[in-house]
Amino acid sequence: MNTAKLFISFAALYGFLAVGFGAFGAHALRNKVPENLLSAFQTGVQYQFYHALALMLLGVLLQRPSAMPESLLSISGYLFIAGVLLFSGSLYGMALGGPTWLGPITPLGGVCFLVAWAVLLAAALKI
Repeated sequence: MNTAKLFISFAALYGFLAVGFGAFGAHALRNKVPENLLSAFQTGVQYQFYHALALMLLGVLLQRPSAMPESLLSISGYLFIAGVLLFSGSLYGMALGGPTWLGPITPLGGVCFLVAWAVLLAAALKI
């Protein structure tokens, strides 16, 4: 599978799951988990959806001739994928009663997001 197709596939999967998780959080978790954990769950949904859109954009960019370096766009996309898994995944796990060691994983996902955006900026500046 080429990189563009991979990123668009992850974008579709992450978007689909974000909608499902958002509905689950709004309906199934309300009044069942403390408000702070419900808020954390919703933050995970929001960041997952934002980065699903970013992956979609990268997939589209990789399918078109561009002055942006393909290698930097690919690195950015892989970091977005990892960021969603680490950031949103750890928030979902904590909200659903997962182990406390998930807490320190969330910032690692945030760092993946930050580096992904910085790499995307570097790719854009190469134009």
